[in-house]
Amino acid sequence: MFESFHYLAPPEPQDLSCTVIKSLGDKFDFLAYYSDFRIDNQEASTPSDGPISGNVTGIGNTEHEQTHQVLESRCTQGRFQLGFAQPVWVGSNEAQARPPEGALVGNSHDITFYSRQLTEASPDGRPLPYSYAIGHLGHEVGHRWSAYASAKVNGETISLGAWPHWAPGLQAGVAFPYSLPIEASTLGGGVWQDNFDGTFTQLRDGYFVPATGYSYLDLYLMGLISAAEVPDFFILNNLVRVGKDTSGRPIFKAQRTKVTIQDVIAAEGPRLPDVDRSQRKFNTGIVVVVEHGQSPTHELIERANSIREQWIRYWETTTGRRASMTANSR
Repeated sequence: MFESFHYLAPPEPQDLSCTVIKSLGDKFDFLAYYSDFRIDNQEASTPSDGPISGNVTGIGNTEHEQTHQVLESRCTQGRFQLGFAQPVWVGSNEAQARPPEGALVGNSHDITFYSRQLTEASPDGRPLPYSYAIGHLGHEVGHRWSAYASAKVNGETISLGAWPHWAPGLQAGVAFPYSLPIEASTLGGGVWQDNFDGTFTQLRDGYFVPATGYSYLDLYLMGLISAAEVPDFFILNNLVRVGKDTSGRPIFKAQRTKVTIQDVIAAEGPRLPDVDRSQRKFNTGIVVVVEHGQSPTHELIERANSIREQWIRYWETTTGRRASMTANSR
């Protein structure tokens, strides 16, 4: 048996941003695109294109040259910083108000651990509306600043992750949780309990569902908290799973290395602009994309608008109201 598919070729990210910016003006920091046609992508999702501009230093090597040529190719004078690389299909799991029953999203070690997180996410045991879409949007926008940083510990530069995500063993608890009482950063890492016997219990790991917020390190790199507000953390290396606790949470043997924000600054330099001069007001364009000559469907408009509303709420919560997000086309 064979099943054939036909997919439209989506526009390049520079064509998407240029279309929007030329039409509406250079007034967007971020752009997210949603379509009513399918995308040739297994999860109908997308990576991001960026960082494009911003002139932020002390956050590590983003591996994106923020040159005049790059700005010109995206039709921005320097305001636009990051966008989706392609549209997200509105019929995908990601664009639903609630994930379908039985849908397993994320990279949990076992279904029990995943199901427990969903149960804790809200009183009815289900994630907040459009949690997958918001988790993805928060993750990709987070790539504007994270996770590229290294640390210099005892004179040795160590990686804190596999570019551009934090290592699973990085202690990356969220400062201002969105869905759960305890969350790991949407950029990766985990929340680890030191059992003081050479083993560590993983209380949380990285998910798109339920959506999670930003760690203290993320918020520092975003310019929203000072270095003094970042508590010491650690990274676990050579993780070997040795069992699970009575709640089904996995237990690992690992080697623990303490890290401080000063170790990060020693490797990357201070974050500039600093917390007193960093950008605090952001605007996201939520863009619907249709086939040439077609009009947006009611479903596409409704879901894009709902994602817009939840995105503003997410940003306010996960930044501790230290930054604001709008989604204005004018």
